[in-house]
Amino acid sequence: MNPPSADPVTHPYDALLPEVILDAVEQQGFRCSGELLALNSYENRVYRIGIEDGPPLAAKFYRPERWSDAQILEEHGFAAELHEHEIPAVAPLADANDATLHEHDGYRYTLFPWQPGRVAELNTDEHYRVLGRYLGRLHALGAARSFVHRPRLTPQTFGHEPVQYLLQESDQIPRHLTEAYRSLTEQLLTLIEQRFTDAAPVREIRLHGDCHLGNLLWIDEAPHIVDFDDCRSGPAVQDLWMLLSGERGEQEHQLATVLEGYTAFCSFDARELQLVEALRTLRLLHYSAWLAQRWSDPAFPQAFPWFGNDRYWEEQVLILREQQALLQEPPLQWSGGGGYF
Repeated sequence: MNPPSADPVTHPYDALLPEVILDAVEQQGFRCSGELLALNSYENRVYRIGIEDGPPLAAKFYRPERWSDAQILEEHGFAAELHEHEIPAVAPLADANDATLHEHDGYRYTLFPWQPGRVAELNTDEHYRVLGRYLGRLHALGAARSFVHRPRLTPQTFGHEPVQYLLQESDQIPRHLTEAYRSLTEQLLTLIEQRFTDAAPVREIRLHGDCHLGNLLWIDEAPHIVDFDDCRSGPAVQDLWMLLSGERGEQEHQLATVLEGYTAFCSFDARELQLVEALRTLRLLHYSAWLAQRWSDPAFPQAFPWFGNDRYWEEQVLILREQQALLQEPPLQWSGGGGYF
C-alpha cells in the first residue's frame, strides 16, 4: 500500500475528503447517517461518525509514513489487552476477521467505539487515588511483556534527535537565538543524561506515553484512558509526572496520593523520581521539534500560529533555563520510597 505522497503544494491529508471518510467507515459494514465531526487531533485525523442504527463511532486515519503497520498493530494489541483485563482503555473495533487496521484510498484507519466523558479535573485526593489504581494496573500489565516494534522514550529519541533536527534541518529558530539554543540544549542534555545515570538501572515497561489530563475521560467518577497513539517503552514515571501541578509541596502531596493507589497494584521505584524534571525537559524539546516537523501540514500553522516567531523561541530559552535550574534541585520526595539512591 502506497500512502499519498507529500510535495510543496499538496499534503497527504488533502485527499481525505468527507466522502472518502464515510466510504471507509461503510466499507466496514456500518451505515453512516451523514454526521461527520472533525475532532481536535493534529498528528492524525480523527472524526466522530454518526451511524444510522447504532451509537456513533470514532474513525482515526493515521498520518501516512509515521508508524509502520507492525507499530500500529502493537498499539492496538496493547489497548485490547488492557480492555480484556477490565482496565478502562478504549480499544479498537475488530472486524469479522479480527482485523483492526484497515486501508481505503491509500489511507490506513481504525474504528473505535465512541467514548463520551469529561476531561479529567483532579480536584480531590480520591481522584488521584482512583487514577493511581488504574495506572498501577496498567503498568502491572505493561510490565508483563515488552513491545517489539514501538519506540523507546530515551534521552536520545526525545532529546538529542529533536535538538539535532531543530538545529540542523529546520529553519525555525531565529538566527540570533541559534547559538544560545545550541549551548543551552547541550548543557540540558548533559544534565538529563546524568539524571538517567543517577536513576539507573531504569526499568522500561509498556506505557501510555502521553498521559496528560486531555487523554483521561471521566465517567461516573472513573477515568477512561484514550489515545494510545504515543504508547512506547519507558520508565513508569512518564505516565505519572504529567498529573502533578503547582508548587513543590502540592506536587509531593499529589504524588503521594497517586502512589497510594498505584502501589496497591504495582511497585514503584523511587529512583525514577530523579527523572521527573528530565522527562519534562525532554517533552519540551520534543514538542518544539514536532511542531517544526509538521509545519508543512496546513493544520499546524492554523492551530499553532504563535510557533516559530521570535517571541516563541525567546520564551523557550527562558523556560529551558528554568528547567536547567530545576534539573539541579533534589527530586520530589515520597515517604513510601524508602529514601534516595
